[in-house]
Amino acid sequence: MSEKPWEGRFAEKTDRLVESFTASIDVDRHLYAYDIEGSVAHCRMLARAGIITAEEASQLVEGLGRIRREIERGNFRYDDSLEDIHMHIEARLVQEVGTVAQKLHTARSRNDQVALDVRMYLRSEVREIAAYLIALRGVFADLAGAHLDVILPGYTHLQRAQPVLLAHHWLAYYEMFTRDSERLQENFARINVLPLGAAALAGTTYPIDRAYTAELLDFPAVSANSIDTVGDRDFMLEFLSAASICMMHLSRLSEELVLWSSAEFGFIGLPDAFATGSSIMPQKKNPDVPELVRGKTGRVYGALVALLTTMKGLPLAYNRDMQEDKGPLFDAVNTLKGSLGIYIRMLPKLTINAEAMQRAAATGFLNATDLADYLVTQGLPFRKAHGCVGQAVAFALSVKRELHELTLEELQRFSPLVKADIFEVLTTRQMVDRRRSLGGTATENVKAALALARQRLEDDRRSWFPAPGA
Repeated sequence: MSEKPWEGRFAEKTDRLVESFTASIDVDRHLYAYDIEGSVAHCRMLARAGIITAEEASQLVEGLGRIRREIERGNFRYDDSLEDIHMHIEARLVQEVGTVAQKLHTARSRNDQVALDVRMYLRSEVREIAAYLIALRGVFADLAGAHLDVILPGYTHLQRAQPVLLAHHWLAYYEMFTRDSERLQENFARINVLPLGAAALAGTTYPIDRAYTAELLDFPAVSANSIDTVGDRDFMLEFLSAASICMMHLSRLSEELVLWSSAEFGFIGLPDAFATGSSIMPQKKNPDVPELVRGKTGRVYGALVALLTTMKGLPLAYNRDMQEDKGPLFDAVNTLKGSLGIYIRMLPKLTINAEAMQRAAATGFLNATDLADYLVTQGLPFRKAHGCVGQAVAFALSVKRELHELTLEELQRFSPLVKADIFEVLTTRQMVDRRRSLGGTATENVKAALALARQRLEDDRRSWFPAPGA
């Protein structure tokens, strides 16, 4: 059993069962690179402040570098008795450079140390997720550009409602994932705040230079209150909330892909490389990828609820309950990245059955609203027009025809205001292109929206990933 930093206070050794129960090394070992990078910066700050000598700092930095390489080679030995990644690295550093290693923890606590590690980890992952979202939005822009002439039914209540451009439908998802990007960018600003220097909860008596540490670790801001710094995880909760909303959008997309690829819809075909078969039914092609993304959404929701539940009753400041924050966070990050990554690869390979979409858009009385709007332009109040068209639909159902398949005389039974030009109004292309209101599905609108979408993508790329020297 390894010696504990706090053993001077205790008369008994820690029970082995307690060591196993309280250990977090299986989870937080993934933070090793951030822990070492933070320790190097802390060490350099201590030397600059005169708290340790330059020679001691050099020994510590070199020792930390050797430990990092050892971990990366897979030669590092882990032990539950050392609890977490911080104590593992500190214990190994003592073996590497001797007692000078015991000076490294001066002016910090594991409380602000773990807060630093998680913030550094999360800001790195958020940047990667932001890149995934930019790529996914680019896929939707490309899909929209490729399908400006394809019309399909728009749905409400999963019932055919009105015809829309497929490009307009794709751009709806572009907008959803754009808002996901915006949420992450706002979250990133709150993640990117240096916590180191808060120590256990009250700050430190040493003359540390937090601004210098922030500069070394590329943090643009330093936390303002030491109690809050170590006592809250709202930046993680905010990320999990944004991740949950993003997974919800992915899940809704998944549901449409499952429906659209079914024989009942037949709107799309999934690429073979992103589908599976049945162990018993040779004809089956199952949409397992969308189904799994839809299913994995619950894991991310669970991570958010788990951390909310952990935090909801904690008094200030740090409590050991907060050790349970990292497992759900890591799982949510990996799940979101995996889901985004597979859709970036799969969506461009969809097969679009434009004929099936067009057939569906031409049936089901999708032009009923347009007939009512036509009557309004002829001077009839909308509510009366609505009633007339409802009667016309009932009649068309009784004779098993669509509205545009009725004769002019049949339509005039329901309103004498109907003229011969009504049949041009009732075509799917006219129904689409006459919806020119801002945000509507008219082709000219969608082309303008697509151009704006591409410009926003470029702006976001520059915002997240500015060119060197920019």
